[in-house]
Amino acid sequence: MRRFKIYTLGCKVNQYETEAVEEMLEAEGYVLDTEEDADVVLINTCTVTNESDRKSRQIIRRHKRKNPHCKVVVFGCYAQVSQEEVAKIEGVDLVLGTKNRGELPRHLEELFKGADQIVDVEKHAQGDPFENLAIKEVEGRTRAYMKVQDGCNQYCSYCIIPYARGFIRSRDIEDTVKEAERLGKNGFREVVLTGIHIGSYGKDLEEELSLVDLIEAIDEVEGIERIRLSSVEPMTITDEFLKRVKDLKSFMPHFHLSLQSGAAQTLKDMNRNYTPDEYREAVKRIRKYYPDAGITTDVIVGFPGESDEDFKESYEFVREMAFSDLHVFPYSRRKNTPAAKRKDQIHGDVKKERAREMIELGREMHREFIEKLAGESYPVLFEEEKDDLYFGYTPNYLRVAVKSDKNLQNLLEYVTIEGEDGGQLRGRIGKENEHGLSVL
Repeated sequence: MRRFKIYTLGCKVNQYETEAVEEMLEAEGYVLDTEEDADVVLINTCTVTNESDRKSRQIIRRHKRKNPHCKVVVFGCYAQVSQEEVAKIEGVDLVLGTKNRGELPRHLEELFKGADQIVDVEKHAQGDPFENLAIKEVEGRTRAYMKVQDGCNQYCSYCIIPYARGFIRSRDIEDTVKEAERLGKNGFREVVLTGIHIGSYGKDLEEELSLVDLIEAIDEVEGIERIRLSSVEPMTITDEFLKRVKDLKSFMPHFHLSLQSGAAQTLKDMNRNYTPDEYREAVKRIRKYYPDAGITTDVIVGFPGESDEDFKESYEFVREMAFSDLHVFPYSRRKNTPAAKRKDQIHGDVKKERAREMIELGREMHREFIEKLAGESYPVLFEEEKDDLYFGYTPNYLRVAVKSDKNLQNLLEYVTIEGEDGGQLRGRIGKENEHGLSVL
């Protein structure tokens, strides 16, 4: 009996794939164990920023020091785009990338039989099938992530992910629904559809399907009462899309709507496929159908060539959008991308200051969003209990804490929002004003 330990860096897609790899190894007789006792340590890596690469290298070296006799497997995005760099790290036995993860058990057997270092990293090609790393056995939680798509064809000028993940590939709709059915039968009440560019779902399939077709199919699954999207592009948010999801019992009105910059020239330089005006219209459409929708986003500051005027334009646009939450990233130079080759790179101190200002704006908008909802009642799906408090999420994705003598785990209960206390949103059980976001 061999033991393994796995570590994950990065996004929800990586987290999903880690769970699938765990299940794959357990099916081969491996047992999940501690790092010190593991025969195999696996690191699922991220490469979205230079910091992600650094953390990946740090974890690889740390685990080899802690357990020098274990086999070290490095897979994921960093391994895909920097295979030679990863292979040179002392102690790495297997480099796998983001393809052929199904070969992992075979490669491990080769290593245990004495094989030297194995590097199995293959470039993605147009027409590659979706690698179905499905999770079959799930238990013990309230919310589950479902990977429904992989790859991206956008090639934003700053982004390395298309090189790490390849072209768009969609999961078969019937297979996706079957996984949702398994989740529903196992007690999960909420699923989050995730992928690299989920708005492109269905574009590569023979039958004409779209993301909203998939959402409608999952909406019919017994036991699944909430469906969320991990992230969408503004061009996905059409009137037709919103009309169709508005009619569904389980669709949750939280939209992580990718922005990256609110400045027109910067968006153009980034090779984003929308303008600030088009983004503004998408937000208006969302709020027409869901007045209290949670709209969150990502913003990059200090992109090459971003002038003081561009930053101000982006800052004011973000303020106008009144996001419920904001994730801010200083631009990170990724090798071999068009943006990395530009001569007009922004000084680190300038990026740091712009990030500080944008982060503070995000906090201000979050406070305003919460204040607007105080006194309203929303159905909350409770996920965990800690220190005599139960924690759950509203439809628009606000984490709320309540006190209750009743065990609320995995229950949907109406909660009246009271406000923030020490940075934590608080509420009380009970419905005072039935709200338009009701999904019970």
